[in-house]
Amino acid sequence: MHNSAHPFPTFTCIDLRALAHNLTQVRSRIPAACGILAVVKANAYGHGAVPITNALRQFGIAQFGVATVDEGAALRAAGVDASILVMGAVTAGEFPDLISAKLTPVLYRSELVQRFAAEVDRLTPGSTAYPVHLKVDTGMGRLGITLQELAETVASPALLRGTLRLEGIMSHLADADNQDPTYTQSQIHEFDEAIRLLTREGRLPELVHLANSAGILLHPSSHHRLVRPGIMLYGYHTLPALPSGVTLRPVLSWQTTVAHLRTVEAGASVSYNRTFVATRRSRIAVLPVGYADGYNRLLSNRGRVLVRGRRASVVGRVCMDMTMIDVTDCPGAAIGDPVVLIGRQEQEGISAEEMAGWLQTIPYEVLCAIGTRVPRIYQPADPASAQ
Repeated sequence: MHNSAHPFPTFTCIDLRALAHNLTQVRSRIPAACGILAVVKANAYGHGAVPITNALRQFGIAQFGVATVDEGAALRAAGVDASILVMGAVTAGEFPDLISAKLTPVLYRSELVQRFAAEVDRLTPGSTAYPVHLKVDTGMGRLGITLQELAETVASPALLRGTLRLEGIMSHLADADNQDPTYTQSQIHEFDEAIRLLTREGRLPELVHLANSAGILLHPSSHHRLVRPGIMLYGYHTLPALPSGVTLRPVLSWQTTVAHLRTVEAGASVSYNRTFVATRRSRIAVLPVGYADGYNRLLSNRGRVLVRGRRASVVGRVCMDMTMIDVTDCPGAAIGDPVVLIGRQEQEGISAEEMAGWLQTIPYEVLCAIGTRVPRIYQPADPASAQ
């Protein structure tokens, strides 16, 4: 029977020791004077933004990146007083909440700079200059001003008269995990042009940042004064192979429990639309996890799980709250047995990367999709282990 020390039938385990290890791998790839902005958007890639941020603070990280104002405000509400950069799209209607939470925006249009400055003047008249970052589009094709617009933007009255303080300049790499570095090198060159322009104007800010996880691992010339690790903090990457000497440890494992067992005869079907029909007498286990928990419906008749150290196939449609597996070849499988969705059991393992392969996507999506109704259980780490 299931002998876990906690009552949850389905849960994730977040190993903060692995997080600490991955942070040491970031630090080993960058100069000692280079800072780290840890990306904790999307609920820290599904790992739990508040606990992950608090752990990283204990590990010596003082700057964090989120995608939305709401994400940043939630960290503030939880007591996080570190620097929080809102890296995604923001609208003028969100400016009051952003300013109230003392978040730092990334501004990516000249007009947005003016509108934000006006809101700062309105809400905090006479206050010290509000920090902002500018984003330059060097080839991502998403948010950002062009290199040609940069000089005019930094010379705007909002920045010159002291309402705003240009704290950072940034861009984002679009193809840094490609074995062919040509496009990334062109982006780095474009960003270097932006740095030279700001230096000539005497406006180069304190924080200059370009490198994401792939940039940290493969492109030292992208490191500058600050790097933004995301997926590598959580133990994954999208490179063909990790550079020599680098190891990453998955932080998250995902487990559920056999809730019910039944035997079906050959010819019997399982789950909606009868997409699975047994070809033999089969032992079917029901798991209390489904697509509402983030276990993707595309894993129907495709996914694998671990039961008693063996792989078992998902059979039939994944339901909103339940998934069925065939445990005919897992001798002794019983109600209450732990079932691993992501992680290791005995000598076998299933990674988020392997699951992503079944879904024809990337580990990011698998991890981010794990629902909030799935409890997260945290294994602590010694802060000294992250240094």
